[in-house]
Amino acid sequence: MAHVDIQITTDPARVDVDLVHRFLSESSYWARGRSRDVVLRSIQNSLCFTLLVDGQQVGFARVATDRAVFGYLMDVFILPEWRGRGLSKILIREVVQHPDLTGLKLFLLRTSDAHELYRQFGFEPITQPETLMARSASRI
Repeated sequence: MAHVDIQITTDPARVDVDLVHRFLSESSYWARGRSRDVVLRSIQNSLCFTLLVDGQQVGFARVATDRAVFGYLMDVFILPEWRGRGLSKILIREVVQHPDLTGLKLFLLRTSDAHELYRQFGFEPITQPETLMARSASRI
């Protein structure tokens, strides 16, 4: 990649909510149809990572966390036209090295297609899935 200014910030003011909503609701397999209100509330209540290239947002990730024991990595994406340039690795490295997340006892995520990316940063399949339970809105 030619010389570009890559910046990752956790400043909530730098999140382009419209861009994140558009990607999640229209292009992701995990959040298709998610309302803008839900996207906004999820951003407001998470530790968000905005990836900027030359000042333009091209990637995003958020972690729901207590910043002490537990974290759940979600809504990770790089815009399609920016993929294949190593930006997802830069983004995930920044997430797992963030001072509020390095000492977590449990750091979870779900993925259908990026296992190799996350494996590079220490994520592994759950060894005792029977110890985890979920309450899904679709089952209530």
